[in-house]
Amino acid sequence: MQKVAVITGAASGIGKGLAERFAAESMKVVLADVEEEALAELETDLKSKGTDILAVKTDVSNAAEVENLAVQTLDTFGAVHILCNNAGVACSRPIWEHTVADWEWVLGVNLWGVIHGIRAFVPRMLTQGDACHIVNTASILGLIGGGGTGIYKVSKHGVVVLSEVLADELAQKGANIQVHVLCPGWVRTGILDSDRNRPDTLQNRETQASSRIQTIGGGNARAEMKAGMSPTEVAEQVYNAIQNGTFYIHTHPEHKAAIRERMERILE
Repeated sequence: MQKVAVITGAASGIGKGLAERFAAESMKVVLADVEEEALAELETDLKSKGTDILAVKTDVSNAAEVENLAVQTLDTFGAVHILCNNAGVACSRPIWEHTVADWEWVLGVNLWGVIHGIRAFVPRMLTQGDACHIVNTASILGLIGGGGTGIYKVSKHGVVVLSEVLADELAQKGANIQVHVLCPGWVRTGILDSDRNRPDTLQNRETQASSRIQTIGGGNARAEMKAGMSPTEVAEQVYNAIQNGTFYIHTHPEHKAAIRERMERILE
């Protein structure tokens, strides 16, 4: 049976890489994103290569829109086998200076987007009974602490523990659904410019926060991103993790030292 993959934040970055990788495996692919023009361009490109595509403009922070995504997926393709809760945004300033709008925007996309995806798709996957996979995009910053990029780290730590709980509860139920949490380091995406998709209702009216994500150990974020891993490489690692049943997907194993340091501080 031809598999069906659903990807949020699909029009660029890691999401686009995943869409192209799954299309290469002759899967049917559902693309979800808020950027209509980029979404349409990817839809056209993949269709021209013979992929069955459904493109749905979706704001993942909106529960009704994610529910609509699930309904359209099932109405069009009749099933879903891989769900990638991937959409993400970022802004950065000292954590006490973040406005309510900052928190609502970043948590709305990064954490609530995953929550809405789980609520909309998992019950349908359980009813379906097929072997399914859920890939939640977190970050290396969801596994470490320290100063800087606090609002982003809060959202990504939430995604990690949400994924851990989901995996355990599905296993306890004996469900045929595997969960994976993607924790990448620097990848060449457009997240440093995610303000381009910030809703008018959640603009920071006081002073505009920076979209800059702090590097591990400091450094120039744009330079780090320019030198980062390609979305194609990340997508390959995700595909392999799905095949191998890997839960934590570490695209940059060199960052494990920072994870170990944090865990040792906790244990001490």
